[in-house]
Amino acid sequence: MRVNRILLSSALVVVALVLQVSILARLHLPGAVPDLLLLTVLGLALVYGHVGGALVGFGAGLLADLAPPADHAAGRYALVLCVIGYLAGLVKPETGRLKSATGPLAVVVAAAIGSTLLYAGVGALVGDTAARHVGLPSLLFTAALYDVLLAPFVVPGIMALARRADNDPLAETGSAAQSTDISSGWLASGTGLRIGGQRGALGSLKTKTRTRTARAGRIKGVKRL
Repeated sequence: MRVNRILLSSALVVVALVLQVSILARLHLPGAVPDLLLLTVLGLALVYGHVGGALVGFGAGLLADLAPPADHAAGRYALVLCVIGYLAGLVKPETGRLKSATGPLAVVVAAAIGSTLLYAGVGALVGDTAARHVGLPSLLFTAALYDVLLAPFVVPGIMALARRADNDPLAETGSAAQSTDISSGWLASGTGLRIGGQRGALGSLKTKTRTRTARAGRIKGVKRL
């Protein structure tokens, strides 16, 4: 990943994790907790693609695993967000622009349900049965509901920041210079062809004039004889 991508992703992940732990987790909402970290990973994955999404997801999940008050095995949420980031990056828009909000909202719903199921599945493998006591259907519904309600305020802003940070000023200057060189090259080639054509036309006109003058001189000489 580029340096600007790493710096932006790290800053956004840290801010999202702090807000989630200090504010969202203390709201004591019924069911699941709004997953701001998941929405941040989704927004970055929709811009960076599947590889960038997987790397960001793994880093964000690992940070959430190690940050207090985490009470689960380290690497559990890292695996979940790595898979979610990879899958979300696969549906990255080709042009980098979203045509409607339907696609991203569908991605958010699928990611909320998929991350909850995957987290519960990995927990079942390591002996964590907390999801059974809370109720998995309730967790799935509330996770999807909270994330969909929070997504319009998070995902578009994350994607806008990621696209803006991706446009490196040095890269823009280089591309602008390259496009200027290409444009000037096209203009120069076009001008050269036109000038060459004009020169050729002028040269042929001069040749025709000289030929006509020579012929006129010959005719006059014959008449004098």
